[in-house]
Amino acid sequence: MIEQKINEFFGDAESTGFGTGWWSGVLSAFFGFLSFGGVLCLHFPQLLSSPELRPHYPMRTMRVLIQCLIVGAILFGIISSIKRKKKILALTGMLLAIAATALGGSSVQINDTFRDGPAIGLDWFLLDLFLMALIYVQLERLWPQYPKQGTFRNEWTLDVVYFMSTHLPLQILSFLVLLPATQATKYLGVPVLQEFIARMPWFLQFFLAVVVADLAEYFIHLALHKVPFLWRFHAVHHSSKALDWIAGSRSHFVDDTLVRGFILVPLMFGFSQSIILAYLIFVTLHATWTHCNFGPNAKWLEKFLVMPRYHHWHHTSQKEGIDKNFAIHFPWIDKIFGTYYYPDEWPKLYGLGGDEIAHGFFRQTVEPFTKRKRTP
Repeated sequence: MIEQKINEFFGDAESTGFGTGWWSGVLSAFFGFLSFGGVLCLHFPQLLSSPELRPHYPMRTMRVLIQCLIVGAILFGIISSIKRKKKILALTGMLLAIAATALGGSSVQINDTFRDGPAIGLDWFLLDLFLMALIYVQLERLWPQYPKQGTFRNEWTLDVVYFMSTHLPLQILSFLVLLPATQATKYLGVPVLQEFIARMPWFLQFFLAVVVADLAEYFIHLALHKVPFLWRFHAVHHSSKALDWIAGSRSHFVDDTLVRGFILVPLMFGFSQSIILAYLIFVTLHATWTHCNFGPNAKWLEKFLVMPRYHHWHHTSQKEGIDKNFAIHFPWIDKIFGTYYYPDEWPKLYGLGGDEIAHGFFRQTVEPFTKRKRTP
């Protein structure tokens, strides 16, 4: 219902091809939203910015970025308003950019003395949304496997809500995942192992960390499929009938917490914080990429690294692909455990088949806690 209202409000029957003003309007609204959010973060850094990220921001660069977004929103808005009859997208972007400017724009000074406490993490949400869209939307528009799917496919707004749900409550998720993992290392950490790994070259440490994480994720991922109670939560992730860069964000918070904790515990036994941080960046980029609507494939690489087509077969509702390809990074892990499936073609069907779930974010969040059968 919400998605339909959004499409009706912003959309129209005109062509959405290049040169029609559609993409200029989309960029205007997108840049306006990002710039307005960025200025809010400058005004309320204690509440809206993530304590983990604050010390690392190059503030001069961030201010230039915010200013560029404001200018871009206005320029693209003008172009779209000239070319397109319906001007809602353009007006939305320009109004947000004007509001950001009225609030002080990129020149807002930060005078807060930061203290410990909960934060919403709006900065992390905006940055990740900007970078992921900058990288993956372009790849999907230039080289799509399913050209008719489009960027604003069915249920795209639901996945945006899931994207927000995993980014905005950053402090809550950090507490749920990192605290238990940190506590476990106090009792289960192996100093000899930590010293041994620390002597290795950095890139070898990183590769070993990815292998350890992928093995850990393989088994928790397998359990999420095979244990009926856990499948209730993981089914949310598999409910999308079309995959793209943001579809991978559709995940129940119980699913997210289990997977992140199961991966972080073994990593914290023997790897430094820099290696763990590098892995978290890598898995964010790689996991997003494997869900992409991206057609090209590197034959020489697909034997060693999970590619989009490989993970798409994990999401199929076709019988031959069900409960296959559990590895996130290395396909040879599936070969070892007998769950490898990688035909030359792409899957034709996605989703849960006959095992449908509730519609909407809130119903999908609550429903897994109730009894529900899985259809084989």
